[in-house]
Amino acid sequence: MSLTIIDLEQLQTEHPEWQMELVEGKIIVSPLLDYESEEIGARLSTFLNIWVMPRKLGRVTGSGAGFILLSIEEDDSEKRNLRSPDVSLFGLTD
Repeated sequence: MSLTIIDLEQLQTEHPEWQMELVEGKIIVSPLLDYESEEIGARLSTFLNIWVMPRKLGRVTGSGAGFILLSIEEDDSEKRNLRSPDVSLFGLTD
């Protein structure tokens, strides 16, 4: 059974305390991060922001942001992945 982003959104509504991603039709529940992992993510975000903000290169987010990625093999909008990296940067376009 291949799940969709709609399925993930419903499950996330029912369990807001869970960190979940959708990868190739499967919902992945990530464990809670420990203190050391959170510290590393915070440092990476800080260093990245120090570089990005003065240069206006884009936006930096933490692990709470989710990104919908199209599948390389599928053109169907239902076959999308939703990933939530610990730290991310997405650039701005002019």
